[in-house]
Amino acid sequence: MQEIMVAVRMTLVSLVLTGIAYPLLITGVAGSLFPHQAGGSLIPRDGRVVGSELIGQRFENPAYFHPRPSAAGAEGYDAAASSGSNLGPTSKALRDRVASEIARLKAANPRAPEGVPAELVTASGSGLDPHLSPEAALWQVPRIAEQRQVAAAEVEAMVAQHVELRTWGFLGEPRVNLLLLNLDLDKRFGPPGGARR
Repeated sequence: MQEIMVAVRMTLVSLVLTGIAYPLLITGVAGSLFPHQAGGSLIPRDGRVVGSELIGQRFENPAYFHPRPSAAGAEGYDAAASSGSNLGPTSKALRDRVASEIARLKAANPRAPEGVPAELVTASGSGLDPHLSPEAALWQVPRIAEQRQVAAAEVEAMVAQHVELRTWGFLGEPRVNLLLLNLDLDKRFGPPGGARR
């Protein structure tokens, strides 16, 4: 009986320390030192939140940079249903989806370079990746420049300004946050007339 009481006390102490005290402490420290990140890295524009730097979202208007496909939720880009497609390289469904996506991208980007970047036809593991490689963003520049009636060099310069380098110089790959880039397109050139994001 004495051993059972010791085990119960240890369980309760561990529960209080690791399940209550530690999470509250870390939440408080994070909120104090990194309030933007702890609050979800939300991006406000004109008095309303338009998204998060950490969550990818759909952009369909041809005047915006488009993200990679999403398998999160039934319609994609569902932040409450983060997931990959779980389709492997032998999957006919994946091959068919990629082929149709390549055809769609080529039709929507007739002035783009010949090869479609792989990330524009494949979903990320979470289905909510907010970034593209600089190469995949630059591949879309001719379409965006034409839609916004600006020089391609201006749009390329904006992409270059938004390239985030490797974290601490060695983690990850260079990347471009599409939401921030698309918001800056609107800020610099104005929103495209009458069309949704």
